Amino acid sequence: MDFLQNILKNLQTFLSSYIDLDYSIWLYRLLTPLLITFLLPMVFVALIYISYIMLCIYRLHRKVILRSVQTDGNFWEVGRKIVAAMWDAHGRFYHGYEVIGMENIPKDKAALIVYYHGAIPIDMYYLNARMLMQEDRLIYTVADRFLFKIPGWNTIAEAFHISAGTVQSCINILKEGNLLAISPGGVLEAQFGDHFYELLWRNRLGFAKVAHESKAMIIPCFTQNIREGFRQLTIFRRLFLKIYNWIRVPVYPIYGGFPVKLRTYLGKPIEYDENLTPEELQIKVAAALEELINKHQLIPGSILRALLERFSFYRSKTD
Repeated sequence: MDFLQNILKNLQTFLSSYIDLDYSIWLYRLLTPLLITFLLPMVFVALIYISYIMLCIYRLHRKVILRSVQTDGNFWEVGRKIVAAMWDAHGRFYHGYEVIGMENIPKDKAALIVYYHGAIPIDMYYLNARMLMQEDRLIYTVADRFLFKIPGWNTIAEAFHISAGTVQSCINILKEGNLLAISPGGVLEAQFGDHFYELLWRNRLGFAKVAHESKAMIIPCFTQNIREGFRQLTIFRRLFLKIYNWIRVPVYPIYGGFPVKLRTYLGKPIEYDENLTPEELQIKVAAALEELINKHQLIPGSILRALLERFSFYRSKTD
């Protein structure tokens, strides 16, 4: 024992001669919250690649899996359910995720879900998982083209019917009786929106043309505290906006991954009205979505308040 103590004492003396241990400990404690803040988003990146790995395993062993569950042979059905179960469990545990207004989505009819885009749209992953697990319906999704350049994304997109989407392809999806989710703000809203929750649509009319031509109802969708889970840095905003407008790829750094309370609110359906032009329909949907935001989100958003809403003893003014 004395021999071991002497070794440890000599090691401490050696290290202290080259390293200021007190300063190192202070620096470690100072930087730990910062490191955690920027590393947490990697958890969600890891979940996406876990989804990819699980789907690859399913594709490799699909014959055995299909025989074991005795399905009708729908290629991706079992794989989707496995991944959906994982995301639904994560949403419940990590964010206390809830969906309010599920009854507003029709059971056997087409509907266009128009949603506010957070920095990372994890709420749509959770909503799709909840729909699959509870209602056995898949939400087709329109995503930005840059995602399809990410290794592994194409497999996920194939399984969950995620596409870059043209006006005509979206019309066809709805005419076949499916659910379709679109964020008119897209990557611009994701990257340059903030905790004031303003819509950044730049007069985009594609979704309105899709709804008008397909005669599908529109469901406005907003997730409370989605901007508090992940945020962008507030520095050099104009510079990053110029870079984005030039290359059309998200470049603004994201931080967060905070376990804030998330509630998705599905508003009352906006039924098809042949008298409305796409421009008028866009204004109507934007107003409905802004109403959801103003009703269910305290502005400006607060990370601390969103964390407190995880606890039953805390009730915000929107409850």
